[in-house]
Amino acid sequence: MRQACGKTLAKRPGQRVQGHRSGRARVPAAELKTADLAIRGPSTPPTDADNADNASDAVEERAPIAITQPASLSRKRGAMPTPLRGSLDSLERQNEKADDEGLERIEDEDDLADRIARKLLVPVPASAAMTVNGNLPENHRYCRPWTARFLADMARAHAAQFHGSLEVSSAVRTVEYQKRLMAVNGNAAAAEGDVVSPHLTGATVDIAKSGLSRQEIGWMRSWLLQLQSAGKIDVEEEFQQACFHITVYKSYVPRKPTNSAARVTAGQTGTGPATVPVETAPEVGQPGAGQKKAALPKSRPGDADAPGGATALGR
Repeated sequence: MRQACGKTLAKRPGQRVQGHRSGRARVPAAELKTADLAIRGPSTPPTDADNADNASDAVEERAPIAITQPASLSRKRGAMPTPLRGSLDSLERQNEKADDEGLERIEDEDDLADRIARKLLVPVPASAAMTVNGNLPENHRYCRPWTARFLADMARAHAAQFHGSLEVSSAVRTVEYQKRLMAVNGNAAAAEGDVVSPHLTGATVDIAKSGLSRQEIGWMRSWLLQLQSAGKIDVEEEFQQACFHITVYKSYVPRKPTNSAARVTAGQTGTGPATVPVETAPEVGQPGAGQKKAALPKSRPGDADAPGGATALGR
């Protein structure tokens, strides 16, 4: 005698269903066997109550029995932001904007010393939240004032999120230095021509990715992308030399108001963001004739500048 199941079981996800001979319910064969044994046992004949249930099933569909699955304790990772890969278009844009902003390429160590003396370049803002790679020459730990502001803001935001520090692996370079770097670092951009390394203006820095967690790299991508979309910076995430190559534009910091604007502002009581000058001296080339320049020892790329070295240097 055929045993009838008085309850309809819900289909388990991914499980193949075999049709029951009665044609009333499509229930997995394994579930039929399990349900019958649990209700009556293997040899109990159908009762009057069973027959009543069978008649009722033909008219009314019974509610399915929920079959629970064991809960998964694994934590799903959030989506990783897309890498900010560089391109020739990006490099060309960085050079074009440098020209538009009147930034000249720094030729040699004497030219670099002169611009530092005139406050056209300022020290990288080292702190507990922002370190500088120890292999970087002391006189190459400088950048443009607006780039320094950017570094301080980024370090502060990163430290608030992760309670750690970021590392500057490269900052200002000279044409002379870049030529030597090209000989040992195949990732280095040109030192001369229409499209060259933006490091030569002092507006560009590299932030090392080494030591950053997956979450930190994802945070960096998101934080930098917002500024790049606003036209404040350009970013090239590099993988051969693991770093974020970042060129910061003058627009990152509001320009110092004119005297007339300052008088208007003085009569107001607003609490808007403070403005700072983006330069403290006009951008000019080499010192004039008869002006003596201090001689400095020439900086040269060390082993850390080569591919795979300790220092992650971008273009």
